[in-house]
Amino acid sequence: MSLEKPDPLDTALQQLTITAEKLGLDDGVHEILRHPKRALIVSIPVKLDNGEVKVFMGCRVQHNDARGPYKGGIRYHPEVTLSEVTALAMWMTWKCAIIDIPYGGAKGGVCCNPKEMSIGELERLTRRYTSMLLDFIGPYQDVPAPDVYTDAQTMAWIVDTYSRFKGYSVPEVATGKPIVIGGLLGREEATSRGVTFCVREATKHIKMPLKGSSVAVQGFGSVGWNAARILREMGCKIVAVSDSQGGIHDPKGVNPIAAFEHKEKTGSVLGFKGSEKITNEELLELKCDILVPAALENQITKANAAKIKAKILAEAANGPTTPEADTILREKGVFIIPDILANSGGVAASYFEWVQNLTRERWTEEEVNRKLEVKMVKAFDDVYELSKKQKVDMRTAALMLGVGRVAEAIKALGLWP
Repeated sequence: MSLEKPDPLDTALQQLTITAEKLGLDDGVHEILRHPKRALIVSIPVKLDNGEVKVFMGCRVQHNDARGPYKGGIRYHPEVTLSEVTALAMWMTWKCAIIDIPYGGAKGGVCCNPKEMSIGELERLTRRYTSMLLDFIGPYQDVPAPDVYTDAQTMAWIVDTYSRFKGYSVPEVATGKPIVIGGLLGREEATSRGVTFCVREATKHIKMPLKGSSVAVQGFGSVGWNAARILREMGCKIVAVSDSQGGIHDPKGVNPIAAFEHKEKTGSVLGFKGSEKITNEELLELKCDILVPAALENQITKANAAKIKAKILAEAANGPTTPEADTILREKGVFIIPDILANSGGVAASYFEWVQNLTRERWTEEEVNRKLEVKMVKAFDDVYELSKKQKVDMRTAALMLGVGRVAEAIKALGLWP
């Protein structure tokens, strides 16, 4: 593996070691946190539309449940690996603790290319995968959610499959569902809205006006495009956006809604009227006030970190910055809102949905957004205050807060037998 694409698990373990030293963590607790509690690998035979049978590799990693049931998304991607999923499960554990919801971390994935699969094939894959996880998921055990290239429809198939086996409806087995079967109003944009709340709070602390700030967004999926739209509503100027095929740049401002409509029609933001074509790499290095990486891991490395010009880096994606790049950015004075804080709005909304389903209540979108803002601002303030108190950067403070809370729970529970 090249230096440009380090193993996410190596990054997660490095972060944990540094955090354990900062916290003076008990060696035994540190050792427990280094290892997921359970990692399940499954082979998923699926009949394709042409009649052939293809076997896909799937997994589910449950990292730690000291603070509550496991929680984490399921991604469908051709580069899914057990190592990557383990790292993401670990980050989910810290994320749930930082946002202070009663969950532990998990993650799932299937190594496939959903762009080359029909709806029927994806449904058969999802239902088969769910049936193989039946003994390991459940409302009080492990609650999946959407992630890369999965969505509300995927969750509907999971809920239906699980419910058919149980013999009754269990909407609370997964979150991120369609509204009609117990989904949360405002859930689709919750991760993005959480990112924008964090950006707003960050501008206050570095005394930079939010209104008029220039923003570049790498990744124009659900999280990226909603973040761009909401930041524009807050008065920011979106100067660049990109998707997997490349990016567009317009220093006068890109209308993210129009760019999204263009992508819906053509399959990419490329060719958007009045814009200049740029690469994903060039987008990261643009002159802007706020940079929002909302694509995949390891986009900002030691190779390009010195070229980053943004004042605020809001990590909407999971693990977009390597540890080496982190050091370079800190030395440059970039205010980093780490992923485990910035994008935790998604899991906060998942928690709201789960609570609604368990109690059979339904909240308005205004109520959801209000509850989300309270959660995100409190989490940001907790991390910021700890960073000042301990004289550490925001990522280290976030990790100290998250790991520290999980460690406290492990100590309180004790080891049995």
